[in-house]
Amino acid sequence: MEFLAAEPRSRLRAPSGMERAEAYVHDELTAAGWLVERRPFDVRWQIGSTDRHGHRTLALKPRLHRRLRGANLIASLPGTGTGPGVVVGAHLDSVSGSPGADDNASGVAVLLETARLLAEAPVPARVVLAVFDMEELGLIGARQAARELGRDGGVRGMICLESVGYFADAAGTQKLPVGFERVFPEASAAVRAGGHRGDFTLVVHRRSSTAAARTWQRAAAAASPSLPALLLRDPRPDGLLGLLIGLAVPPANHLGRSDQAPFWNRGIPALMLTDTANSRNPHYHRSTDVPRTLDYDRLTAVTEATALTAASWPEAGRMTRSRRRR
Repeated sequence: MEFLAAEPRSRLRAPSGMERAEAYVHDELTAAGWLVERRPFDVRWQIGSTDRHGHRTLALKPRLHRRLRGANLIASLPGTGTGPGVVVGAHLDSVSGSPGADDNASGVAVLLETARLLAEAPVPARVVLAVFDMEELGLIGARQAARELGRDGGVRGMICLESVGYFADAAGTQKLPVGFERVFPEASAAVRAGGHRGDFTLVVHRRSSTAAARTWQRAAAAASPSLPALLLRDPRPDGLLGLLIGLAVPPANHLGRSDQAPFWNRGIPALMLTDTANSRNPHYHRSTDVPRTLDYDRLTAVTEATALTAASWPEAGRMTRSRRRR
């Protein structure tokens, strides 16, 4: 965390910081025993967002990018075969002017520690680690990775680590987006019952990834320290229809603001793990988003639950069959 969040990281606005962070992540994954591939991309006329300093909800600030050149890091363990695997992903870039400790060095740190845990397992898990570029410009790197990794059914599931390190135990520290209570009454009631405390991880899922969300919730509860998880089901279907519904219903589109969305759009079951970012963290997209503001004990619990879920990703069909038996 201290290395990654020492300075802003952006391919456009802070390229030297981005290069140093990318090299660090590449070396850490290699040292943990992973085979790392740097996958450059060069895309044109992409609808995205701006990473300009000062915007609090950049996903709602659309921008047309004429040309973007970046690179994702994709890593796998030797000896895990070529069949469908689970992707664990986190974006490396930050917005202009912010060192991005929570957003999203926290997610990358969890990914690196997950890499070490999975490398030590007796049987290598069929997991792919993806470090995305240009999330802050509109999920550009994740779009490319979803297209490449998702070809021919190459992905069973995906876990997105998005701003996972900020927690607040005081009452009233957890906010809800405008319109959220009407669209998601059960989750809103749970937040109210907890005194609007920001002491949980939000696990956003869809019907196709409900079993995986519950696996993560159980693992987080059993971690040390125990971490409560609030499950929130995005009611939209996977695929293009879900994307179109999100454009028509803005409160639902809040759930598609990170790198799991391109995988959902390609019909791939996915989770987003988050501390809810600007709905909780007062340092979101600011120069004050620094490592000392984060909770490292709870980040440990996030890591334990993520590694276990990635290694034992349940198929959606298993849950359906078990319900029929009951």
